[in-house]
Amino acid sequence: MGKVDTILQGDVIECLKDIEDNTIQCVVTSPPYWGLRDYGEDEQLGLEETPEEYVENMVKVFREVRRTLKDDGTLWLNLGDSYNGASSNRSGQNGYNDGRKNRNKRYSVGGCKGLKPKDLVGIPWRVAFALQQDGWYLRQDIIWHKPNPMPESVTDRCTKSHEYIFLLTKSANYYYDADAIREPHTWVENKPRPSGMSSKGKKYREKVKYGGGGTGFSGHSGSYKADGSPLNHPLGRNKRSVWKINTQPYKEAHFAVFPEKLPELCIKAGSKKGDIVLDPFFGSGTTGFVAQRLYRKWLGIELNPEYIKIANKRFVQQELFV
Repeated sequence: MGKVDTILQGDVIECLKDIEDNTIQCVVTSPPYWGLRDYGEDEQLGLEETPEEYVENMVKVFREVRRTLKDDGTLWLNLGDSYNGASSNRSGQNGYNDGRKNRNKRYSVGGCKGLKPKDLVGIPWRVAFALQQDGWYLRQDIIWHKPNPMPESVTDRCTKSHEYIFLLTKSANYYYDADAIREPHTWVENKPRPSGMSSKGKKYREKVKYGGGGTGFSGHSGSYKADGSPLNHPLGRNKRSVWKINTQPYKEAHFAVFPEKLPELCIKAGSKKGDIVLDPFFGSGTTGFVAQRLYRKWLGIELNPEYIKIANKRFVQQELFV
């Protein structure tokens, strides 16, 4: 493997060709969403004329990603959806439109054959199914629930407050550290109970000890089986598939960025210390920033040199505060 902890500048597929086979443990990324923003680069993805063309390009990119991935590696893919407009609007530039300002400059492909105006395109699932067809294992759809969603002035549908994160794998068996991202157990009347069990499920408890009679896990009183072993996992319940994470702006960037908590969960579950984490759509560098904080190696690919400057500045700031 060549140099790590660096950003490769250029077309994503061409840069991926410089990465050796079976070297990446975990990929966490969010490609440009279809028809949302013009980032000011000739070779950028996301401005294709049709959803089908966008999906085809995503398959090509992630086919090359799969080649670089270890056999037990994972891909965590964040994708948002788009609506079909009545007509195209190609005046948006450089990704500076954040959805709340300059709405008249929002980039929109619009008028796509086979789609009606106002149709939800279904981009995330189109891409997910295409990747599955191309050989990826589609293991899970995770809902990123945003408690602070972007305001929308719509009156005929709900304000959108979620996006998808797809867990895809190269093989049927892969590295996944469930313990690294466990959640606290549910507690009822100061008593821990198995995840999913109702508060009336006491008949399933074969033996319960309280207070001085014995401790459960993490210093708490707990529920026990007849053999004395804990009924609940000592580190918490298995992570649920709805992740409640606030969006997190980054003042240096004029475009959407990952909240750090999102790649943190993916990286913890999908890799160990010292493993290599890749983001082929690096942007402001949140995936690499978090990977470095978690003692992983990282690689980024980014087409726009201005975004690379933002990411490098971020890493310099991180080093100053270590």
